[in-house]
Amino acid sequence: MSKIEIRTKDGSCPSYVYRPPGKGPWPAVLVFMDGIGIRPAMLELGERLATHGYFVLLPDLFYRSGPYEPMNAHTVFSDPEQRKVLMEKFASATPANIMSDTRVFLDYLAAQPDVKPGGIGTTGYCMGGLMSLTAAGTFPDRIVATASYHGGRLATDAPDSPHLLAPKIKSRVYIAGAIEDGSFPDEMKARLEDALTKAGVDHKIETYPAKHGWVFRDTPVYDAAASERHWQTMLALFDANLK
Repeated sequence: MSKIEIRTKDGSCPSYVYRPPGKGPWPAVLVFMDGIGIRPAMLELGERLATHGYFVLLPDLFYRSGPYEPMNAHTVFSDPEQRKVLMEKFASATPANIMSDTRVFLDYLAAQPDVKPGGIGTTGYCMGGLMSLTAAGTFPDRIVATASYHGGRLATDAPDSPHLLAPKIKSRVYIAGAIEDGSFPDEMKARLEDALTKAGVDHKIETYPAKHGWVFRDTPVYDAAASERHWQTMLALFDANLK
């Protein structure tokens, strides 16, 4: 893993790059982090993904509000001080801001000699799940495989709701929600399913028997079986569309 700084219009974004062992070029995957930010459990995902033959870029989407200590996933939502810090981070990580950044991330990947030319894959978690789907509709000619795990607010009345971008999406899409998830209830799932189907998007939406946030080992809702299923479905998506 190497840590780099990527210049965006709003500053310098710390980002983590993972290269597979051996010689490239490799297909690239852009990872949109969850709402707890960069921490060991998040970095482990980039490392593991690279072992499967992918060049991985994992940017810190909270860079606009300055550096921060890794957050404790067990207490960040219950501790008032930690929660205050987190809400400040969230405020600057809007879809518009992150899509502005994503253009730069995609340009970075395209410029790497050890990245295979052509479309890339994206995956995202929690707020990153929303960003992954939004990116598919914002950069349809550059993203060919899109994954979203326990992403929230994927089909709302907001003017920037990702489901409104469905007619622009060209990538293959895989979305996994949780049985217990107030940010992606059944009616929202149905609304998203309808939008993607009407737009002719090659997609699959599943609901896992888990709670929102199940992928990462440091969260109180971590579910080992569901996390492994996430790996199986994500790698199947990327292997079929990127390799």
